[in-house]
Amino acid sequence: MSGNNYNDGGWQPVTRLGRKVQEGDIETMEDALNSGLPLKEPELVDQLLPGLEDEVLDINMVQRMTDSGRRVKFRCVVAVGNRDGFIGYAEGRDDQVGSAIQKAIGIAKLNMIQVPRGSGSWEDRSDRPHSLTRRTTGKAGSVEVEVIPAPEGLGLAASDTVRHVLELAGIENAWTKSHGNTRTTVNLAKATYNALENASQSRHPRRRPNREDAEVADQ
Repeated sequence: MSGNNYNDGGWQPVTRLGRKVQEGDIETMEDALNSGLPLKEPELVDQLLPGLEDEVLDINMVQRMTDSGRRVKFRCVVAVGNRDGFIGYAEGRDDQVGSAIQKAIGIAKLNMIQVPRGSGSWEDRSDRPHSLTRRTTGKAGSVEVEVIPAPEGLGLAASDTVRHVLELAGIENAWTKSHGNTRTTVNLAKATYNALENASQSRHPRRRPNREDAEVADQ
């Protein structure tokens, strides 16, 4: 049995990456993301990133006409992060608000990325990773968000939605610019996450997983 008992909560890994975490071959979220193996189990994230925080950014009621009449569901937009370089984002839908939030949190954990932090502003002399290493841009729908490294002490020059996402990722100082229909919270939040993901991919291009890596292990 591994020194780290990952089965205390009753989680039985069914993917190759999950087994590697259970067996102690992968001990950090950074190693998990860099392994090239698909992230398909939220429990794995719980083990590698204990103390994750989640933030509900938006709750909306959506309606759809079906053969049986009008059907109402709730769409929840959620970000999860550890305020130390890791952030995930997702939307979840369900008939109940609570279930929609839980769905979104689970999916957000599977969308976890590592944000390259540092001190990318020419005005800054700090050695502490408090901002981005370079400027980055993300788009979602009509919304475009640009995040620019800023010196320590500036804080986050951003709207509430953008600030929540950046804070969960561990970005403490940054200038931001946003264009488009920024009143649409879901697109604003997603564009911010996409900007951070673009910064992440520019540093560590995600490898395409092998077919066998994506297969669920036989019981």
